[in-house]
Order: sequence, then structure tokens, then C-alpha cells
Amino acid sequence: MLLIQNGRVLDPYTGTDAVMDILIGDDGAICELGARLTAPAGCETYDAAGLTVSPGFVDGHVHFRDPGQTHKEDVLTGAAAAAAGGYATVICMANTLPTCDTPALIRYVLDKAAGCPVEVLQAGAVTKGLKGQELADFAALKAAGAPCLTDDGINLTDAGLCRAAMEQAAAQDVLLSFHEEEPSLVPSPGVNFGSAAAAKFGVPGARASAESAMIARDIALALDTGARVLFQHVSSAQAVALIRAGKALGASIYAEVTPHHISLTEDDVLTHGTYARMNPPLRKEADRQALIDALLDGTIDMIATDHAPHTAEEKAREFAKAPSGITGLETAFSVCNTYLVQTGRMTPMQLIDKMSKAPAAVYGLTGRAIAVGNYARLALLDWTCETVYRTYRSKSANSPYTGLPLTGAPRAIVTGARVTAR
Repeated sequence: MLLIQNGRVLDPYTGTDAVMDILIGDDGAICELGARLTAPAGCETYDAAGLTVSPGFVDGHVHFRDPGQTHKEDVLTGAAAAAAGGYATVICMANTLPTCDTPALIRYVLDKAAGCPVEVLQAGAVTKGLKGQELADFAALKAAGAPCLTDDGINLTDAGLCRAAMEQAAAQDVLLSFHEEEPSLVPSPGVNFGSAAAAKFGVPGARASAESAMIARDIALALDTGARVLFQHVSSAQAVALIRAGKALGASIYAEVTPHHISLTEDDVLTHGTYARMNPPLRKEADRQALIDALLDGTIDMIATDHAPHTAEEKAREFAKAPSGITGLETAFSVCNTYLVQTGRMTPMQLIDKMSKAPAAVYGLTGRAIAVGNYARLALLDWTCETVYRTYRSKSANSPYTGLPLTGAPRAIVTGARVTAR
């Protein structure tokens, strides 16, 4: 048994905002909530005074590079990074080597994650080998445990194939998660088109219209088919306006935004170079503000990290040849607290909602409230501590936030009656 004492419980599921104790039984389920509970004989205790106790975070977009690129990350180190970031559940993308397009590979990840303090789920691919030519077996992947299907990293460019995928997904109630960048509008990836950073590094960059053109098309297809579609790592004001309109029209669409797109702009690429190279790229300050506004009004449903580990050697290449993506699981809460809560744009409860309840709802994850009878998946959070990240649990450290002063940090997660400290 475990008794968490003196923590401020913030739960967007129940609206609870109160200092109370939480007693967790040997089976991992919450068995009592209340003020100044008495610890049963032999019960472990954890003093959470000064900390917030919230539902554990859910990240619907991570890359653990397993199988195939485990020199960058693997299921176990990725789970350790997630635990350090306050996450209870993460969903790995399908662009592994080989592609996670079969039930056997879904089960490989789930089996390897057994025993981790973090629940690791594995997405299946929309198309076989991510080639955009032939649809994968949606029913088999769903039955194997895939919470969604995605060709993340690659745009599903063929409109007819995309519509067929939506028809099949709608028939089988499968969520599709789309990376939206029209390739012909991306002269070079990783940096905003025409920005000072693009000029500095001698590349044209990626147009914002590459994202919005695909989102507009897929809103139309989602309306046509009734499919549930998630737009990944939204980056531009124009994309936000289209998603807002699509929701108003009745499309079953959702959107995620990353901590880096709500905290950094194209100008930060001048400072951080390849460590701020990502797809879609960082945009202008007006785009950043539009993303925050959309998160507040519900146009964007949730925050997802797009945790994308790469080696230092890869990131040391010249800009045009370096891989896109940054790590994000360990820094996400600190970044979002610093740029959203500490600036007054968002309340702590709102941030917890966007990092836990909202993504859980999109992916159909239930039993996450801090309530008697639910399995305990909790995060213990410090909102005010000064934090500087220099080392990581991840195998990779390709983060523009390394060495920067941030505010707040996760202190531990609780899985059942098990505490995993950061």
C-alpha cells in the first residue's frame, strides 16, 4: 500500500482542487481520498507537501526508435524519459525500422514495455511500409492494441488513398493521426520558408501553406467519410483557422500542438541551429500566439511532445543534412508551465487538462480520474522551482532547452502503489 500525504490534488476530471491524502491499495487502485488519512500498518508513505498531485500526463506522439534505431532511443529508455516528465502513458509512432505495420511488431513493443512504470502503447501504420501505396490491415492492428494509425513523418499525399483510409477507419472506428505537409510546398524541411534562419543556413525552408493545404483537404475528406482524424503538431495560424472552421462544420477532427511550437519561433533557429530544426518548422510569433489562443479555446485539443531523439553526431551535420526533431518528454511540463502558466495565459488546471484528460479522451483511455476504484496513474508536480536541464534519461539530448532557465518540474509519477522519482 501507498499513502500520498499533504498534496494539492488538481483533477480536471472531477474539478477537485484541494489538499488531501490518497491511499492506494496493494492492487494499485485508489481506495480512499480524504484529509489526514491514517496510514495502515506496513503502508509506505510519500509526503507531497508543496506539490500538486494530478492525473499522469498522456503523450499521443513519441518516437522511441524501437525497433531499428535503438542507438537513439529504445522502449526502456524512452519510458524512463517519460516517467521523468510526469507521463503515465505514451503512444509511439509507427515509423520504426521495420515499420510497425503488423500485429507482431505492435506486440513486440507492448511486450518489451511490460513492467515499465509508464504505459507504452504502439501506433500502427496507415500504409504498408509507410510507402503510401497500400493500406495496412486496420482491423488486425487495432486488435493487436494499436490506439491509432499513422504514417507520421510522411504526408499521405494521394487523396484517393487517403479517402479510402478514412472510409475504412470510419467503418472500424479507428483514429487516424496525420502528419500534414504537402511535399511540393516544402522546398527544404526544418525551417520556416523565407525566414532569417533559412537565409543564414542557405536553404529555402518549408511554407506554412504546405501544412494548411493538406489540413484543408483532409477536413473535407473527414466531413465526407465521417472518419476521426487527428492533425499532428499544428504549427501555423492558417492551419488553426481551418481546424476551427472544420470543427464548426461538424468534422470529427482533433489537433495537437507541441511545447516547442508554443514557446519558440523561427528566430530561435538562428540561436539553436539544428537543435531547433523540426517538421513542421517553428513559425512566426503571430503563429505562436495563434496556437496558444487555439489551445485555450479548444480548437487545439491537447499538447503532445513529438519526442524525436537523434544523436549528437547527426545534429552536428550542416543544417540541410541534419535530421529534424527534438527530444521533449522530460522538458515538456517545465516548458509549458514557463510559457503558459507562469505568463498567466493558462491556469494550472487547464494545463493539466491539456496534458492528461484531453489526450486520454481522444485516444479512448478511461479510468484516469483521481477517484476511488481507479488504478493510480498520477504525476507529482512542482510549479515554482527553478529548473535547468543539463542531463537526460533519454539516450539522446537534442533539445534547444538544455541549459535554459525554466520554471517548475515533475518530481515523480505514481503507478499503482509504485513511486518513480525524477
